[in-house]
Amino acid sequence: MNTDMIQFDEKGLVPAIVQDVVSKEVLTLAYMNKESLTKTLETKETWFYSRSREELWHKGETSGNTQQVVDLRYDCDQDAVLVLVNPSGPACHKGTYSCFNDSLLSEEASPNADRFAILNTLEQTIAKREAELPDGAYTTYLFNEGVDKILKKVGEEASEVIIAAKNRNHQELTWESADLLFHLMVLLREQECALDDVLKVLNERHASK
Repeated sequence: MNTDMIQFDEKGLVPAIVQDVVSKEVLTLAYMNKESLTKTLETKETWFYSRSREELWHKGETSGNTQQVVDLRYDCDQDAVLVLVNPSGPACHKGTYSCFNDSLLSEEASPNADRFAILNTLEQTIAKREAELPDGAYTTYLFNEGVDKILKKVGEEASEVIIAAKNRNHQELTWESADLLFHLMVLLREQECALDDVLKVLNERHASK
């Protein structure tokens, strides 16, 4: 990427929106100058310019919460960049997965009519759990135990779905299907595989028929 095409402001800065490439959650908004943008492209990890300290900083240099760059895009006016990353730990200095945690709108004021919205919410929550690893959370336990434990749970829940279906038990099938979907989404996160990638395959298969 040729950084000369980026339109830096009068202070030599460009806003950089950092987004989790898997969950699509916006993690933070920071600023880059030409040097930090170049370092980001060279190292494939995020570097920013601190306006308060007036110096470059490497995300995760002291905390270990680095961000592996998957792609770096710029907008139509070439005066803002979007950095798609695989984060290692929280993005916020407060220890949270994302810097954007508070809403100006209540849930009642902005209902989501999408009946599949819970899948987006669940994917983002699982990503947040992996980044923050809160004590006592079941998802934290799964990530700490690793892929073998997660695979075991996926297998167990799949078996439970089969048993519920054989028993013609609607309520049991509903519950076990929910458990299977949850553990499958944890597995997708552990494997850095976006739900969008799975949906894309389904769309492609449907379109080819």
